[in-house]
Amino acid sequence: MSKILFLAGIAAALYWAWRNASVGSGMSVTEARRILEIEDGADPERILAAHRRLIAKVHPDSGGTAELAARVNQARDVLLKRTIG
Repeated sequence: MSKILFLAGIAAALYWAWRNASVGSGMSVTEARRILEIEDGADPERILAAHRRLIAKVHPDSGGTAELAARVNQARDVLLKRTIG
């Protein structure tokens, strides 16, 4: 039951981020940090650790959906591009 509630919370956060994104633009850094639940200025190792933790829970093989997994991957990509490049 707690896994279902957790996934529902993640889905709600991702939906909120999607609804509040600007039309035609990508995910903002703030949205990406909110999805991965990390602080501003996190290093690449922290970003990857947060991504691994969350993707294990929202992956379709673990009871999540492809859309949730795609948003989590997008959040990782947005933050890594900001910290690396």
